[in-house]
Amino acid sequence: MTAGLIVAVLLLILLANRALTISLDRKLPWLTHGNKRFYSQLGIGVLVSLIIINISYFLFKITLTEDPPVRSQIATINALSILILLPIISINFGIQFLKRWKNAQLASEEFQKESIKAELNALKNHLDPHFLFNNLNILSSLISKDQKQSQAYLEKFAEVYRIILQSSSEELVELKQELSFISAYMYLLEIRFEDTIQLSMAIDKKDEALYLPPLTLQMLIENAIKHNTVSEIRPLKIHVESQNGFISVKNNLQEKKVELPNSGQTGLENIKRRYSYFTTKPVEVIKNPNSFIVRVPLINISEI
Repeated sequence: MTAGLIVAVLLLILLANRALTISLDRKLPWLTHGNKRFYSQLGIGVLVSLIIINISYFLFKITLTEDPPVRSQIATINALSILILLPIISINFGIQFLKRWKNAQLASEEFQKESIKAELNALKNHLDPHFLFNNLNILSSLISKDQKQSQAYLEKFAEVYRIILQSSSEELVELKQELSFISAYMYLLEIRFEDTIQLSMAIDKKDEALYLPPLTLQMLIENAIKHNTVSEIRPLKIHVESQNGFISVKNNLQEKKVELPNSGQTGLENIKRRYSYFTTKPVEVIKNPNSFIVRVPLINISEI
């Protein structure tokens, strides 16, 4: 009989504290009201538990025995209950807090990953819309002048956009793949600008197996064209070179006198942010009186 009553009292205490936990989870969450929640739940939890114990003691005495409640017994029961309840409830708090903190950490990490992934996708998909319109205009003019060249131009144009669409699902691409894209991309630029843009490359063969964010070189070449004057008298010379784990894009500096609107919002900042997700190595920008150089690190996937 006594064992059954003890079990019933413990079950009531457990249920009461569970209800208290649910209520305080809504009003005083652990992660935002840690100290207040601890002292509130400890105080209320011990008080509620003592009330249940005292009521149970009085009911036991009145209904199942002929002895009246004794003050000394009540004091002893309450003192022992506090000594037992405090460590039990404190341990329970610790378990609750750690569980919720872990869940919050996981949720925060998941949210951060999703945010980074969404931002990375937005950055990857950047391509100057003027590039599209310019190429469509050139293609339109070529069709009426030279059908053979227009066919070749259309094939390269399709290849460029095929690679762009393919790279939209990739976070990193091999340098070899990026160079293949640049070859098709430069064909389009050479038709558009004729001999006013000159590209040269010096790529170490072993670097072709390393990685970089897709369209990085295209953005750097696009940047050079966007910010410099291009003419037959002063052609824009772009040199791409890989060395010491970096690939650099260098152009002779002949800046436009009138800066393009919003030109600082894309390009280099885009590239720097994309690189920050994969490596701590910096994107280096070197501006000299006669040249402008951007060096970006080549990424070894095994080191990520």
